Amino acid sequence: MVLVTLMFCFFTLIASVLIFRLVSKTSLIFILVKAWQSFIDRFHVYQLYKVPQYNEHFQENQLYRKISTYLNSLPSVEDSDFTNLLSGSKSNDIFFHLDSIQTVEDKFLGAKVSWTNQKSSEADGLRSLVLKIKKSDKRRIFRQYFQHILSVSDEIELRKKEIKLYMNFSTAEQAERWRSIPFIHPASFDTVVMDADLKNKVKSDLEHFLKSKQYYHRLGRAWKRSYLLYGPSGTGKTSFIAAMAKFLCYDVYDVDMTRISDDSDLKMLLLQTTCKSMIVVEDLDRILANKSTAVSMSGLLNFMDGIISCCGEERVLVFTMNGKDQIDQAVVRPGRIDVHIQFPLCDFSAFKSLASSYLGVKEHKLFPQVEEILQTGVSLTPAEIGEIMISNRASPTRALKSVISALHSVNDRQRLSNSSSGRSDSGDPGTLFCRESIHTVREFRNLYGLFRLGSRRKDESLDMGSGGSGSAEKEALRLE
Repeated sequence: MVLVTLMFCFFTLIASVLIFRLVSKTSLIFILVKAWQSFIDRFHVYQLYKVPQYNEHFQENQLYRKISTYLNSLPSVEDSDFTNLLSGSKSNDIFFHLDSIQTVEDKFLGAKVSWTNQKSSEADGLRSLVLKIKKSDKRRIFRQYFQHILSVSDEIELRKKEIKLYMNFSTAEQAERWRSIPFIHPASFDTVVMDADLKNKVKSDLEHFLKSKQYYHRLGRAWKRSYLLYGPSGTGKTSFIAAMAKFLCYDVYDVDMTRISDDSDLKMLLLQTTCKSMIVVEDLDRILANKSTAVSMSGLLNFMDGIISCCGEERVLVFTMNGKDQIDQAVVRPGRIDVHIQFPLCDFSAFKSLASSYLGVKEHKLFPQVEEILQTGVSLTPAEIGEIMISNRASPTRALKSVISALHSVNDRQRLSNSSSGRSDSGDPGTLFCRESIHTVREFRNLYGLFRLGSRRKDESLDMGSGGSGSAEKEALRLE
């Protein structure tokens, strides 16, 4: 009796182990199911459809992007034996992403299909998505299936729309020339401080562009618009680009000319940009002045308004430079540049907006002194004044004193420079200052750091007369 009991327990244990192994993915039953499916597949005729990442003109295949969006949303990607986990724009966002050479299955109207992510060739490193579908199901579901994919991907993109920043690489660095990251710059037209009329003009110009497809076609012109942002470094050009991108909800393609081999390479990069995009070329004046650049003047002009620039619609081209006085007027003529926006140094109106935003001060006893200095034509960039205010934000009075000290220092250096060169400072001080070098923020920190030795009680007593709260940093713009 004891022996029978022991044998029963032994066989029960063996059965439990077998059942446990049978229900696991690595079990014999899992292998048998896979083998059975492979056997059944031999009795079906399949058709394969390849969706390449780029078309024969090396332009991005929009269908590839939409199918990728759809496939990454499938539960089969999450349940796959191997897949990628990627973080989103928020710290707690985790997304599943199809891995290279990975196959996922999908079902539609009772039919089973599979998608494989693979390289088109080892030479170029470009990718393709390959659809495997039974020939008997192809006529029944093919068109409806792709309509379903496009509909779902559009909903996903609309729900998860985020602006991307694309950067170009040389062919030696990356097989895929454009690589993207989320564009999370905090600037927007709501935070950009400027004259209300100027802001409305810029926004109105962009809104009209978005609604002008038929108008441009009727004129026989490509549906694109170009902007030139010019002014000293630190006057807010980059923040303005970010505000434009967010207002339009366009991806940003930042063109790095140092990674371009020749004019043909520049054309190829332009062809691989998408519609609804903003193409940015910064420091255009430096590029034109650099004789060793791989891109010729002719190639750059063709990039701006040549035939290649018309291969795609709903694009905004943005060029930045420090000044356009020394630039050949053929570069900035109408047709190549539609809108010129000047970013000047900080005037008193911009200064008050900065004080309101950075210090929460709308009025202060030191404001008249700042205004008096600025009226002489001496000024700093909004970035320099903003940095001084940030470092002294605990005491608005100390911050304003530091700004005044920095302005006096620039004025003294300006006069010394004029006297040493034999020039008189009776001319236009604003124009003259724009042509002089701008001192670094580190130098100004050394200047206003001396004020921290003063009595904080005096600062606090003066702060009692200040108040208010402001918006964001002012960017002084002039729309021509």
